Amino acid sequence: MKLRIICVGKLKEKFYTDAVNEFKKRLSRFAEVEIAELADEKAPEKLSDAELEQVKLAEGRHILAKLSEGETAVALDIGGVQLSSPQLAEKLRGFMLEGKSRFAFIIGGSNGLSGEVLSRADFRLSFSALTFSHQVFRIMLLEQLYRAFKIMNNEPYHK
Repeated sequence: MKLRIICVGKLKEKFYTDAVNEFKKRLSRFAEVEIAELADEKAPEKLSDAELEQVKLAEGRHILAKLSEGETAVALDIGGVQLSSPQLAEKLRGFMLEGKSRFAFIIGGSNGLSGEVLSRADFRLSFSALTFSHQVFRIMLLEQLYRAFKIMNNEPYHK
């Protein structure tokens, strides 16, 4: 089992890195975990709709270049399907029963994901209608993946 998190933006603060490393360590019992960080496109604070689309397209090209053939792509998208933790575990189990063992979870930049990335995704997952920083969201994703594997293995999770 291989899990890749493809994300736009880098972690800068040590406490975020420490949390990511802790969940990567916990997940290592169940899967190989890799994080591919991509640089965000430089853009002014206020963008026109056309400029915003150009930024998303540029970031999207970088994301798509990182996806491997045969990887099951899960786009983290506010417009995606919201699942409970047990439902996420069941979704992953379903993919695995289909013979899928390589997953790429995609976290876009602050402007979201391009239409091309969303079209390539095998599944679009939303955690909430709320907005989260990319650093916090990366930790939340890793925690939920760890929780899903604990559920799939009928193990308690109380932390």
